[in-house]
Amino acid sequence: MIITRRATVQGLGLGALLPLMPRLALGQPANLVSRPIPSSGELMPVVGLGTWITFNVGDDPVLKDECAAVLAAFFESGGRMVDSSPMYGSSQPTIGYGLRKLRYPERLFSAEKVWISDPTRGTAQIEASRAYWGVETFDLMQVHNLVSWEEHLPALFEMKASGQIRYVGITTSEGRRHREIERVMASEPIDFVQITYNILDREVEERILPLAKEKGIGVIVNRPFRQKRLIRQFEDEPLPAWLDETGALSWAQFLLKFIISHPAVTCAIPATTRVDHVRENLEAATGILPDERSRRRMVDYVEAL
Repeated sequence: MIITRRATVQGLGLGALLPLMPRLALGQPANLVSRPIPSSGELMPVVGLGTWITFNVGDDPVLKDECAAVLAAFFESGGRMVDSSPMYGSSQPTIGYGLRKLRYPERLFSAEKVWISDPTRGTAQIEASRAYWGVETFDLMQVHNLVSWEEHLPALFEMKASGQIRYVGITTSEGRRHREIERVMASEPIDFVQITYNILDREVEERILPLAKEKGIGVIVNRPFRQKRLIRQFEDEPLPAWLDETGALSWAQFLLKFIISHPAVTCAIPATTRVDHVRENLEAATGILPDERSRRRMVDYVEAL
C-alpha cells in the first residue's frame, strides 16, 4: 500500500497516546538501519528528529502535548537522535516537557548547539539549554552555523575531555560557508558535521561527504525536505514504477531513502508535528536502501518532473 502525507492517522489518536507514553517509550523498537558513529563505533539509527519550527510552540498546552506525542512515537519506533538549538525559539523547553512525560527514555541521544557570538557566554548558554531539556549532560554539542567557532571549539573539546559532553560538532545549513566547513573538518578533531543534503541540494557530494568519510566524521543531514517544500512539490506527482528498487512506500520515504543511502551519512533529522509522519519517516530506515544505480535513477526521475 502506498502511504501519502495526507493519510489519516491510524491506530492510537493523540488523546489515547499521551497517557501511554511512558510505556510506549520503553516498548520494543523497530529494527532500524543503523550506522556507527565514526569516532566511536556507537550505532545510530539513520533517521532522527529535528525540532526547527515544529517544536517552537510557546506555552500552548495542546501543541506541547502534540510534540510530546511525536517524541513518544519517535522513541517507540526506535529513534534516538533529537536535535535542537537555542536559535529554535521555545523548542528546547518543549523537548524538556515531552521528555519529562516520557520519563527520559534511555535511548535518547541529545544533540544541541551553542549559538552565541560572545564566546565567554557559551558555557552559560549550554547550561541554560541543559536545564530546558532536563538532562544531566548532552551527548553532542555543535557550534551552530560556525558562529565564533574558533573560540567555541576549544571549550567544547575541554568539555568532552572532562566528560561533560560525549561528542563535538559543527553545523551549517542551506549550502552556506562550505569552504570554511571543509577547513574545520580538515583541521579540527570534530566528531560530527551537520549539513543540508537532499535529492535536489547535492553540492556536499562533491567535497564535504567524501572528506567526512576520509576524516572519520559523522554526518547529520538537516532540511531533508526543504521544510516540507519538497513534499509539496512532488506529492501530486506519480511515484516511479520501479519504486520497489528504493524500498520506499511514499514520497517522504523516497526522499529520505535517497539521503540515508549515502554511505557517509550517519543520520538525517526531519522535523514534524505529526505522529503519523514521524512513524513514516522512521519506516524509511527499515528494509532495503537504494544502491548507487538506484540513487542515480532517483535523481534522474526527480529532475525530469
